[in-house]
Amino acid sequence: MRGVQAAGGAPLTARSPDRPRRVRLLLGVAAFVVMADVISKAIAVAHIREYTYIHLIGNLLRLTLTRNGGAAFNLGGTSMTIVFTAIAAGVIIYILRAARGLRSTGWAITLGLLLGGATGNLIDRIFRAPGFLRGDVIDWIKLPHWPVFNVADSSIVCAGVLVVLLSMRGIRLDGTRIGHQPGPPPPDTSQPDYPKPNYPEPEYPEPQSPAATSHDST
Repeated sequence: MRGVQAAGGAPLTARSPDRPRRVRLLLGVAAFVVMADVISKAIAVAHIREYTYIHLIGNLLRLTLTRNGGAAFNLGGTSMTIVFTAIAAGVIIYILRAARGLRSTGWAITLGLLLGGATGNLIDRIFRAPGFLRGDVIDWIKLPHWPVFNVADSSIVCAGVLVVLLSMRGIRLDGTRIGHQPGPPPPDTSQPDYPKPNYPEPEYPEPQSPAATSHDST
């Protein structure tokens, strides 16, 4: 590994197997959210009449059908539909770029939820009426004192909560913590440990005192 690092100039983490697994986890979470969002919206459109309520748990949990031209939870109004569409597309591009340095399981789940939520609502913006990039988002879940929302909206909210928790713990995308100093690298075991040769120590003559030297000269 040292030879690879010295030759290519790349960090040792460039070949880490963690990143592909985290990226697959991110994409898997996003795909699950998109599928759940698309299927639930199709069922809501087919079985719920607009602005009517189906009581599942009294007034605590109701199902309804609304068409939202604004942002999540019908914020911003229909005049900003194209702007929200561009923002959603930008979020998706940013997440896909950030995934190149992803080595944290927590951030993989967080970005997967955010990617799935943004993609689910973007699909409505692209394919639903009144037109391309201006489509209304289907919302169908109603809680007390809360705007009507969908699976994609709830996924985005969960991602926001996880972002706060991960940031509070100081966890970065690459799995390291803020202020954490990495330990020393593990010893290189690629080279065999040959025994050191046992050479005899050289013998040096003992130095003579000045008195003995003068006596010999006389």
